[in-house]
Amino acid sequence: VQLQASGGGQVQAGDSLRLACAASGRTFSNSVMGWFRQAPGQEREFVAAISWSGGSTYYADSVKGRFTISRDNDGLYLQMNSLKSEDTAVYYCAADEGSRTTYTGPMYKSRSLYNYWGQGTQVTVSS
Repeated sequence: VQLQASGGGQVQAGDSLRLACAASGRTFSNSVMGWFRQAPGQEREFVAAISWSGGSTYYADSVKGRFTISRDNDGLYLQMNSLKSEDTAVYYCAADEGSRTTYTGPMYKSRSLYNYWGQGTQVTVSS
């Protein structure tokens, strides 16, 4: 079972990037999925999450209005606009066990909710 994140790169402040996460080995169509990021020397932090149905989305305050999470049958995505230097980090996609569970809002931010993690893709934003 694997999640493969891609789409990272080095960009200038104000630019956009679109991250993608593809799954192999099992379907994640019934899973809550999310994006987290980890900057050097810092803990991994929540960025965005989407319910298993795609009907609900959740964002960290630091990215709200700039990032958009979405999903389709082929994978999970994170559209990142108006990038800032503080967005520089390794970005990880994650999925829960896939039981079509609906959680309360704050629960989506917890790393412990997610059972499967991708390997990460580096995003570097230069100011």
